[in-house]
Amino acid sequence: MQTQQQEDTIQEEEHKGGAWRWWLLALAVVAVLAFVKIKFFPSQTAEAGKGGGGGGKGTAGAPGKGGPGGAGGKGGGQKLPVQVYVVKATSLADEVAATGSILAEESVVIKSEISGKITSLNIREGQPVSKGQLLFSINADEIQSNLRKQEYNIKLFRDQEKRQRVLLDKEYISAQEYEQANNQLLTAQADLQTLRASLAKAYVRAPFSGVLGLTTATVGTYVSPGAEITTLSRVKPVKINFTVPSRFSSLVRTGDPITITDEASNKKYEAKVYALDPQIDPVSRTQTVRARYANTNNELRPGAFVKVNLQLSQTSDALQVPTEAVIPEASGYSVYTVQQGKMVPKKVKIGVRSDRLIQITDGLAVGDSVIRTGILQVKPGDAVKVQPNSQ
Repeated sequence: MQTQQQEDTIQEEEHKGGAWRWWLLALAVVAVLAFVKIKFFPSQTAEAGKGGGGGGKGTAGAPGKGGPGGAGGKGGGQKLPVQVYVVKATSLADEVAATGSILAEESVVIKSEISGKITSLNIREGQPVSKGQLLFSINADEIQSNLRKQEYNIKLFRDQEKRQRVLLDKEYISAQEYEQANNQLLTAQADLQTLRASLAKAYVRAPFSGVLGLTTATVGTYVSPGAEITTLSRVKPVKINFTVPSRFSSLVRTGDPITITDEASNKKYEAKVYALDPQIDPVSRTQTVRARYANTNNELRPGAFVKVNLQLSQTSDALQVPTEAVIPEASGYSVYTVQQGKMVPKKVKIGVRSDRLIQITDGLAVGDSVIRTGILQVKPGDAVKVQPNSQ
């Protein structure tokens, strides 16, 4: 059996062995951290060496009296690397982008003005027709019968009027009696004109040359006044209807060229403005503009959605910056510039903008360096490092 002294000796040796193991583990961790710092953060290590190694007593990050090391520590933190855009004069076309819709040059819904059965139907769906061409007719037997009856009455009233005139000339009747006979004739003639107008409504003709739409009517269909039969559209040329903000209304002129992009085919077409609404919409503060396109080959269909670009003016000395460099604020817009290695904010006014560039009308000059990256990290007065080839 072991004595108490031997047991104490064994426990003391085990305690010393455990302490050495912990020391070895701590040294291994320190070595790994040192390797990581040297491997992945060499610039910080080098700067720290410069700050402290050059001066006798100076330390990194604090002023020292020993030499260059003290001055190096005075620089503070690292410079933030940024990319800049050097402002220069560029050519800029002042354009207004809008959305528009295609309208037929003329379009009408063909309806029946009287009631009755359709007796003939000459509608070829989707086919062109000429002005005055018969589209359909409605049973007009009753109207024609009344018209013939009225013609017989007029013949009778005309004979009566002639006899009454002879009697009036011989003073056998009064002027009042003659006027009654004459009025009866005139009234009958007016009724005849009404019947002829009704008969004309039974034969519906194309009001202008165009293309017919679809129809659900057939021969024998009974229609009422106002019933829609088909549509007729003139699609050569077509109109482009769009709006522009009211601030551009004074710049738009009749005859201005526009470029339209078809949403379906993504093809571009050239058209010209031919009319402007004289009033500004008080709700949207926009002005309606219409252009016309020949549409010779039926490229554009009425009702289609298109994108419109209207060129207002051209300038060769516009100042533009990337959209990401402009910062919207409550009081306007600003950009961050680099001056003597530090960030300096500037208030600016903007003009025409596209998906990549924004025109600066006030606040910048040619040659200014505008920060385009790292905007969220940099603060006024911070030292920055401009990366090369960042334009």
